[in-house]
Amino acid sequence: MGKVAAKIKVMPNSPEVDLDGLQDRLENALPEGAKINGFERDEVAFGLVALLPTVIVPDDTGGTEAVEENFSNVDDVESVEVENVGRI
Repeated sequence: MGKVAAKIKVMPNSPEVDLDGLQDRLENALPEGAKINGFERDEVAFGLVALLPTVIVPDDTGGTEAVEENFSNVDDVESVEVENVGRI
């Protein structure tokens, strides 16, 4: 079974959110078998910065769905959107 790398855009619910703390909470929310291979930050507007973790997940049924669902349930997360997916 292969692996998939997905860049996921995680939008915080306000510009006041501590992004370092949010990164830690996202790492702790990963389902079994998934790992984060780095974070990028994207300035959206008016001080709001989105986190763009690259997540490595096994290439099986469901793909990134479990990661998206877990990230959506993290405190201070407004939205989660897959930006890019590719096999590795």
